[in-house]
Amino acid sequence: MDRAAIPSVDLLLRKISPLYPGVARDRLLSIARDVLQHVRELELPFEEIESEIARRVARLTQPTLRRVINATGVVLHTNLGRAPLRAFEPVAGYSNLEYDLATGKRGKRDEHFAPLLAELLGVAAIAVNNNAAATYLVLRALAEGGEVVVSRSELVEIGDGFRIPDIMEQSGAKLKEVGATNKTNLDDYSRAIGPNTRMLMRVHPSNFHQTGFVGKPTLKQLAGLAKESNLPLYEDLGSGCLMDLRPYGVDEPLVADSRAAGVNLVSFSCDKLLGGPQAGIIAGDGELIAKIRRHPMYRALRLDKLAVQALSDSLRSLTAGDFASLPGLRMLMLPIDAIRERAEALAGAIEGAKVVAGQSVLGGGSTPDQSIPTWLVALPHAARGLEKHLRASNPPVVARIEKDQLLIDLRTVFAEDDAVIVSSVNAYARSM
Repeated sequence: MDRAAIPSVDLLLRKISPLYPGVARDRLLSIARDVLQHVRELELPFEEIESEIARRVARLTQPTLRRVINATGVVLHTNLGRAPLRAFEPVAGYSNLEYDLATGKRGKRDEHFAPLLAELLGVAAIAVNNNAAATYLVLRALAEGGEVVVSRSELVEIGDGFRIPDIMEQSGAKLKEVGATNKTNLDDYSRAIGPNTRMLMRVHPSNFHQTGFVGKPTLKQLAGLAKESNLPLYEDLGSGCLMDLRPYGVDEPLVADSRAAGVNLVSFSCDKLLGGPQAGIIAGDGELIAKIRRHPMYRALRLDKLAVQALSDSLRSLTAGDFASLPGLRMLMLPIDAIRERAEALAGAIEGAKVVAGQSVLGGGSTPDQSIPTWLVALPHAARGLEKHLRASNPPVVARIEKDQLLIDLRTVFAEDDAVIVSSVNAYARSM
């Protein structure tokens, strides 16, 4: 390469500046200098100067968080944001996040969602940024320095290496394990209660189920023991199921059932079976909720204004009984005949595609072995190549591969995106 052909920084900057009017001159200058240095050190071909600059500017200016089409059939897909959010317009500019418009005085951000939670649950409730934070805050506020009695069978890992015992340790509460891995009796809890006991705790197993020779007390039995011992019973419910989904093939414990059994406090996620944004709800006895809310860590874990708006928006749909307006719940309730009709239409638009019976998976870490019937579109092309092509499309399409075949499950695809999948698959076929 002729080093004399390498343009000066100033010349290159004059050439590229009109191409990126939204990027500050100093930033373009820094990029240009670095790219030219790579060319001089023979780490980058001369011909790729402008394309490399374009790539670097794109990394700075284009968002990495994007809408994707979830064609996997996993409704609460952890890697794709769990429950899909319904569209809402974020409040731009300033807002009355903590301002009481009626009195002109300071307000509380809770007021945007606490009345809705009270209407849904019949008890006091607060929200923090996820259910792990809710668990931590409950234990920190009510059991720091004391003992919390919990069954060994419930010391679960909730994903990405986070484990309930670790969260408990960080809260300052002392874990007192009772029972065996597979079986815990009421007497195990009773014998463990001592002068330093602050709470009994039940943890929803979330991402695993035990079968065979297993057993544990009912919630009603635990609540009775807690009341006799003048202790609160706290249940980490995980998935946050507020409506009975058994008619749709989903068998998850209801928050209302826990309260009816006598549980004093429950916490659960909002981005699973509630169908909303990431958040964690703590609900239960008013005096306990008030104590938790007064704890200094509540401020560190509270929701930001975007989450407050998204949560309030979702809760309004639930209080109105408009479950179908929440995409995750609507997908769970989709009639299988409607899925088949869409699958046949999509397969008919792709040469060689066929419709086969299959199962959609709930996912989300709380329903590990629950699935519901669906109809799948099996695509004819080599699975790995097509899967990569779909991921690179705009918007990206994420599908699943089973037995070297790419499958599309329309349960988790918005109907208006069916045509996008057809177009992307057919474009791949034409390129072969």
